[in-house]
Amino acid sequence: MLEKMGEFFDNRLNGYDEHQMTCIESAGEFYPFTAKCLPKEAGVHILDLGCGTGLELEQYFRINPSAKVTGIDLAPGMLDALKNKLPNQDLTLILGSYFDVPFGNGIYDAAVSVESLHHFTKEEKIPLYAKLKDALKADGYFVLTDYFALSEEEEQFHRQELLRLRKMQGIDDDEFYHYDTPLTVQHEVEALQEADFSTVEILNNWGATYTLRTGKR
Repeated sequence: MLEKMGEFFDNRLNGYDEHQMTCIESAGEFYPFTAKCLPKEAGVHILDLGCGTGLELEQYFRINPSAKVTGIDLAPGMLDALKNKLPNQDLTLILGSYFDVPFGNGIYDAAVSVESLHHFTKEEKIPLYAKLKDALKADGYFVLTDYFALSEEEEQFHRQELLRLRKMQGIDDDEFYHYDTPLTVQHEVEALQEADFSTVEILNNWGATYTLRTGKR
């Protein structure tokens, strides 16, 4: 049975960090790699979409302890865990959907998202990415680390299965329930480009997990 997105993660809060780091292939590599891709200058402002318990932020604050981070997540327990984990860092935590929360304009030096955006379609992501682009400073950029479907057939299978389960449970279209529906890398790149980001770089990959970087120029 599908669970509401925030409840799904809060129900797994105990042991979540250990699960992520030990059960997800190469997590011990891609979390620190992602952190190293973010700005190292003092006092920069970073936006984290789907920050969870902050596994990437733990790594980032070791590199840049003076950074200011705004994190958005649907799971209140995850945000509490992050706050307790990093009590001395400059963190602004927002409970809500990053599709709904206003980002502002020209505020952030960079944005990051790790293992969060694989729940949404290309069509859903394009307006989100357009909003994100507007929130970045002129030289700002976005680092995305996520896992991707290895073929269009795989992408379509997961999407159709989600639709089948939602119909079976009578779930409304505007409700967020947890089910992994990764895009192909190509479709992710297209979503970023259609949101008017500049050229998308593939910085690294570990099997089906990739780190992408794209900027406003």
